[in-house]
Amino acid sequence: MKRNFKKLGLMLMLSALTISVSCSDDSNSESNTIASIASKNAEFSTLVTALNKTGLTATLNGSGNFTVFAPTNQAFSAFLSANGFSSLDDVPGAVLKEILLNHVVNDELFSNELTTGYVKSLGKGSASSTNTLSLFINTTSGVKINGVSNVTAADIDASNGVIHKVDAVIGLPTIVTHAVANPNFTSLVAALTRSDQADQNFVGILSGTASSPFTVFAPTNTAFSSLLTEFGWSSLGDVPETVLEKTLKYHVVAGANVLSTQLTNNMSVGTFLGQNFTITTTGGAKITDANNRTSNIIATDVQCANGVIHVIDKVIVPSLD
Repeated sequence: MKRNFKKLGLMLMLSALTISVSCSDDSNSESNTIASIASKNAEFSTLVTALNKTGLTATLNGSGNFTVFAPTNQAFSAFLSANGFSSLDDVPGAVLKEILLNHVVNDELFSNELTTGYVKSLGKGSASSTNTLSLFINTTSGVKINGVSNVTAADIDASNGVIHKVDAVIGLPTIVTHAVANPNFTSLVAALTRSDQADQNFVGILSGTASSPFTVFAPTNTAFSSLLTEFGWSSLGDVPETVLEKTLKYHVVAGANVLSTQLTNNMSVGTFLGQNFTITTTGGAKITDANNRTSNIIATDVQCANGVIHVIDKVIVPSLD
């Protein structure tokens, strides 16, 4: 009988210890969420204020596996100044919320898991209510997001994810933001900004909302190199002005955010130029241009606030008659 009492006493002690440890772990978990860690860091006080104003503190206190690119107070000050806001209170609440969500990835990605390419944030722009905004991560030299924000301290571990401190607020990206951020589009950017194209103001158009949303089929640097070889031009500067203008307009669809799921076989697509091209989906999505040349769509659904980009491996050429 004494032996049974001793055994029962030992079991009760172990049970109490388990409950105590469990409660301690729960408390520790709550105090180490992303929102909690940010609230204890003086460098993130503006971020914490913004999270509270937009109701996102609960999200980053909750369960999940998030990656947060967390702007410092200095980053927020620079953002407010650059956009003509005197304080955080001047930023429209809905806009501020989407900007903050654009710093959050619904996956826990430590620095050794970040690779050059696109990831999806939780933010949304006006172009699509379903396809969340894309972030371009460039790990060529450190980690840069969307070409504007550098990770300055990585891998701040939290119970519901990880924080990477960044030196700039990551604004809602436009078509131009993503074109400039991705080094595979330097030739495209050079074409859009060539001095004799200034009257077309391609950058202004594709940065704005007039005639938006846009769907842009964006040729890579390799695609432009192939075009020069095909037509016997030694450099981009040799492409005649009107040819370049028409070609660039031929890659843009105005007034539609066309996602890859909306592309259908033998689909005729009207462009900003006024000429059409045809999309086929058999054996992979392809474009057949006005000259019966074929380009493969090699990456899709890079979502911007004012439209979407699909990457193509060959410049498509309109009828130049």
